[in-house]
Amino acid sequence: MDRIERVLILLPPSETKTAPTTGDPVNLAELSWPQLTAARERALKALVKVSGQRNAMTVLGVGSSLEQEVLRNQNLSSAPTAPALEVYNGVLYDALSRNSFTPAQRATAEQSIVIMSALWGALRPTDRIPAYRLSGSTALRGLGKSGGLKMSTYWKPHLAEVLGGEAGEQLIVDCRSSTYASAFDAPKQNTVTVKVVQPVHGRRKVVSHNAKHTRGELARHLIGYEAQGATVRTAEDLRAVAGQRWTVELAEPSAKKAGELTVVLPEQG
Repeated sequence: MDRIERVLILLPPSETKTAPTTGDPVNLAELSWPQLTAARERALKALVKVSGQRNAMTVLGVGSSLEQEVLRNQNLSSAPTAPALEVYNGVLYDALSRNSFTPAQRATAEQSIVIMSALWGALRPTDRIPAYRLSGSTALRGLGKSGGLKMSTYWKPHLAEVLGGEAGEQLIVDCRSSTYASAFDAPKQNTVTVKVVQPVHGRRKVVSHNAKHTRGELARHLIGYEAQGATVRTAEDLRAVAGQRWTVELAEPSAKKAGELTVVLPEQG
């Protein structure tokens, strides 16, 4: 595997979000990758429209406890915004612990992290967005087909165009869930996906909560490592750096298949 410019960490969004209470409304043209502006406008319009319909809860796949979030979708164009890393929360983002970043770590995160989004396509940590309710597996009307189009499918050609070249020049550490992985096909030859397993009574299992938490910790670990001036350029570099903290196994990437870093947590039970 050839040497690559720097590490690129792909993260999923979080379903739970912290709604900003102050801040200017979203300016789509100021978000990273302004080439996505037209696609973002279309997605935003479709979400606002469906959120005002009687069947909004059904279409968005949420229960009555999230009714206020669906109602909030109707005012996304005028809602206050904050940096994406302040809006997204949950297990992975709590483990990332962005509030404790040093200035150097913050600068590294801004360069290295890309967050996949059902509404915005892709974001950098500093992109200012409002809180919204929309999953990558949700299908919305008005996105190019007579019926609904799944958001991950909608974004696939757009993200291929704007991220394809950039992603081909860097080591990609893919911490996305399957829904958001399908929205952008990262180049296999320089991508390493992250799998987290934990032995339970001698058998390895994937525990969702622990997997999310560990991926957040790994992203934080890599950011801290590079912020010190060190480098993660190859899959083997990744294995060595992750191995400082966890027991890990590496399957190298190839032209036909992305690599896989398996993080093995201490045994339970």
